[in-house]
Amino acid sequence: MIINVTKENFEAEVLKSDKPVLIDFWAAWCGPCKMIGPELEALAEERSDIKVCKINVDEQGELAITHGVMSIPMLIVYKDGEIANRAVGLMPKEEIEALL
Repeated sequence: MIINVTKENFEAEVLKSDKPVLIDFWAAWCGPCKMIGPELEALAEERSDIKVCKINVDEQGELAITHGVMSIPMLIVYKDGEIANRAVGLMPKEEIEALL
């Protein structure tokens, strides 16, 4: 299951997570964001060792700014409360998994 993250639950869901967290910064109007969605859904279902989250940049602009999001989709991986990896753009599931 993909978790929608807001500034209100960011600390609990991401910073204090006991699992690596893959965050997808996205927007409803973004074509590539819609295309990467099924890949992220599959990862969320297949991998119980990670947490998959989405942050809507239009609704959570503050989080997008603090993470330096200039282009979407942007994927950021958090491990132990710290950013461990990041990538921008549409990519296949194998490349997404390589970020983890």
